[in-house]
Amino acid sequence: MAGHSKWKNIQRRKNAQDAKKGKIFMRHAKDIYTAAKQGGGDLSTNASLRLAVDKAKADNMPNDNIDRAIKKATGTLDGASFEEITYEGYGPGGVAVIVNVLTDNKNRTAADIRHAFKKHNGNLGENGSVSFMFDRKGYIVISNEDGSIDEDELTLEALEGGAEDISSEEDAYEIFTSPEEFQAVVAHLQESGFQIADSEVTLIPQTYSSLAENDESNMLNLIETLEENEDVQDIHHNLEVTD
Repeated sequence: MAGHSKWKNIQRRKNAQDAKKGKIFMRHAKDIYTAAKQGGGDLSTNASLRLAVDKAKADNMPNDNIDRAIKKATGTLDGASFEEITYEGYGPGGVAVIVNVLTDNKNRTAADIRHAFKKHNGNLGENGSVSFMFDRKGYIVISNEDGSIDEDELTLEALEGGAEDISSEEDAYEIFTSPEEFQAVVAHLQESGFQIADSEVTLIPQTYSSLAENDESNMLNLIETLEENEDVQDIHHNLEVTD
């Protein structure tokens, strides 16, 4: 996975998103929802949810918003009936895209997703049309901006905890696990004193696609349009974002 850092792609997108005030709470809500959906709504037993909630509170997200995101994930939100749907398709230049949504009106959401793809020179495909290009993995990021982390020590701890692979980037380490070992590895690293910058069970592309400037710009606009849809929970793609 060296040379194709998911963390770099995440940081470039989040830096752009965070410049837009209205998107900060939405991103936190999605992170909380995803963590609660994968590991349950109990912060004492779900390390990823606890991390997501701590980040949301650091950005002054109201407790009501946090509780709502958890209740949506665990199916305990009064009077609401939500359905999870996954859309697969291709963006500009043939980039593989998977969109996970949570909606109370699937006809509205389907129309919105289809319009977004069409507007930005993409097209929706059948279920399974691109998912085979991704592997489901546990993904953990340890920030190393100050250069204080010993790579050998972290590698030993990660492998001892059950990780499958670790990659070194400029200012962070990316750790990959099986979905089954994800929670155990997160807990082991935290107990070993490492501060986790990000963690989730997600889809990792098997290969990445680079695009010409115009196609990349169009693809980033497609991602932004999808992110602005309140029903969209996650977007996975294999675009290698350039500087």
